Amino acid sequence: MSNVRISRRARAVAPFYAMEFGKQAAALEAQGHHVVKLSLGEPDFGAPPAVLDAMSEAMDGRPMAYTAALGLPALRQAVARFYRDAHGVEVDSSRVVVTAGASAALVLAAAALVDPGDEVLIGDPSYPCNRQIVESFGARVTLVPTTAGTRFQLDTASVRAHWTDRTRGIMIATPSNPTGTSMPADELAAICDLARERGAWRIVDEIYLDLGDHDDRGRPPRSVLSYDPDAVVVNSFSKYFGMTGWRLGWCVVPEGLVPAMERLAQNYFLCASAPAQHAALACFTTESLAVCEARRAEFAERRALVLDGLERIGLPVPVPPDGAFYVYFDVSRTGLTSWQFCERALQEAHVALTPGKDFGVHTAESHVRLSYAASADELREGIARLGKFVATLR
Repeated sequence: MSNVRISRRARAVAPFYAMEFGKQAAALEAQGHHVVKLSLGEPDFGAPPAVLDAMSEAMDGRPMAYTAALGLPALRQAVARFYRDAHGVEVDSSRVVVTAGASAALVLAAAALVDPGDEVLIGDPSYPCNRQIVESFGARVTLVPTTAGTRFQLDTASVRAHWTDRTRGIMIATPSNPTGTSMPADELAAICDLARERGAWRIVDEIYLDLGDHDDRGRPPRSVLSYDPDAVVVNSFSKYFGMTGWRLGWCVVPEGLVPAMERLAQNYFLCASAPAQHAALACFTTESLAVCEARRAEFAERRALVLDGLERIGLPVPVPPDGAFYVYFDVSRTGLTSWQFCERALQEAHVALTPGKDFGVHTAESHVRLSYAASADELREGIARLGKFVATLR
C-alpha cells in the first residue's frame, strides 16, 4: 500500500489534537493510571432517561428502514416546535434538516454553499473542524484574530477590516468552542446584516446555545434566527441533550436551500440513523427538557468550581464563559507553550487538556482549553493535580 497516492485534500487536513490527547490518555489508562479527562467536550450525563427508554423500544426487533433524507417528519416538526417554545422563533419544519451529527450538517451546508476559491471568514480561536470542512470544499479560510476585549468573538469592525471582494461567507459559533463565550446579540445581528448586504452567506453554529446562561428574567439566549431568518443554523443532540455517540444533529436552512440539501443528503449520507431519530423524539418531552435544564444548572456549578480553582492555582481565565462547558485559560506565566503545558500535565499529573494549537494561530501558544463536562469529583481532582503540577513550574 506504500504506493497509494493520498489526495492533497487529505494531506492538508490537520489532526484534531483534542482527539490525539484523548488517545494518549487512553494509553495511560491502559497502563493502569487514572487520567482525569478534561480534553473532550463530552457530557458525562448521557441521554435523558426517556430517550434511553425510547431507544430500547425502537430496537425491539422491528425493521429499521431508511428515513427520508431530510429526516423523520415528526422529528423535524419537534425541532421546529422547540424553536418556537424555547426561543420564540417560528420555523417551518420544511426548513429543518436532520443530519448524522452537527458535523454532517456542516458538510452538507459547505457542499451547498462553497465553491473553490471562495473566501470564508472565521474567528480565531474557533472549532477546528469548521474550517477543515469548508477548506475541503475549496474555500480559502481567513482566520480573523480576536481578543479578550471582544470575548474572543468576531466583531463588526474586525469583519469589515478583513472583508475582501472574494469573501463569500462567514462562520460564527456562539457560544464558542473553545472559549465558552457568546457573542452579544446586537453584534451578531450587525455582522449578519453586513454579510447579507454584501451577498454573503452566514453559517451560525448554535450547538451550545441551549447551554448558555439565561438572562435576569430567566430567558434563554436568542437564536440568530430571531433576527436573521436566512442564516444557516447548525445544532446538535450531542451537547444539551447529552447524546454525543448517537451522532444526530440538525440544521435550519433558508427555504430555497432545502432542495440542494436534500440532494446532497441523499448522495452523501442517505439519512441519519433511523433508531437514533426515533429515540430523539423523546428529547422534546416535558420530562426530558426538565432533565436537560437541571443538567444545565449543574454545568453552571461545575463552571464556578473550575473558575475558582484555576484562579486559586494561578491560571488566569481572560474571559469567563457564559455557555458551553469550556474554559480557555492562559498558561503564558508558566514559561511553557500550551503544547508543552498539555503534554507535561498529561504525563506528570495525568490530566488531559487541549492545547490552543487546535483552535487557530493567535492564541495557539498561550492558551489551553479545559472541558468541564466531567463530573464535579473529577474536576476537583483535576484542579488539585494541576495545582501541584503548576507549583513545580515555579
